Amino acid sequence: MTASTAEKRAAFRKLHESGCFVIPNPWDVGSARALQGMGFKALASTSAGFAWSIGKADNHITLDDVCEHLTTLCAATDLPVNADFEGGFAVEPEGVAANVSRAATTGVAGLSIEDSTGDKANPIYDKTLAVERIRAARKAIDTDKSNVLLVGRCEAFLWGKPDLGFVIERLQAYSDAGSDCLYAPGLKSKEDIAAVVKAVAPKPFNLLIGSPGLSVAEAADLGVRRISVGGALARTAWAGFLCAAKEIAEQGSFAGLGTGHPGGELNKMFS
Repeated sequence: MTASTAEKRAAFRKLHESGCFVIPNPWDVGSARALQGMGFKALASTSAGFAWSIGKADNHITLDDVCEHLTTLCAATDLPVNADFEGGFAVEPEGVAANVSRAATTGVAGLSIEDSTGDKANPIYDKTLAVERIRAARKAIDTDKSNVLLVGRCEAFLWGKPDLGFVIERLQAYSDAGSDCLYAPGLKSKEDIAAVVKAVAPKPFNLLIGSPGLSVAEAADLGVRRISVGGALARTAWAGFLCAAKEIAEQGSFAGLGTGHPGGELNKMFS
């Protein structure tokens, strides 16, 4: 690897200034290096994909787990890495700030802070607390002078509250609290996406595309600045593995192995 952490962070900020770019989500060193070789300009970690790779369910990884993973991922590629940092691994703003400072030492170029609580009865943090958590993350980044790009995420659409007005109000508040980029996973319609892009402008908006739907060109036309795929690439890889393994276990057939990527090409890719 030749790019320094400072260079990666500067390049990452530059990408957010204009146009639309895809920031795919690797879950380990191999997938990160493969994506770099395909010409992508930046990467994002996936909490779900990483959790599955170590035999855990999503949202069940620890702060130690994720910081070790991010350190390994950032060291393995010259591309900037945006961290899926879940909810900051703390509830109170002080804890979020401390953990954001720790995450910055892993070499990430950006990180996101979610407003979901994990409690089905009360899935989204109260607005005042949610905003203070973003403000604390901003202060930590500024105090450390790390230049890490801060992404504020509103999880309402993923937690049974598909209220566009609520999402826009939250994202605007997170922008005012210091988020450099805004993100609301779960948006599907062009109308909703366009409305959120307009509401947070001139700040860039990250769109999650985890299934067939909009193309990159269509998202760009709506004003989306960056596109991530969350755990979708990991789910796709798991689908192939599980299908072939299930066929062996249940039918005694190895037919599914015929769809595997040639080992020689994989060796060449990683040589």
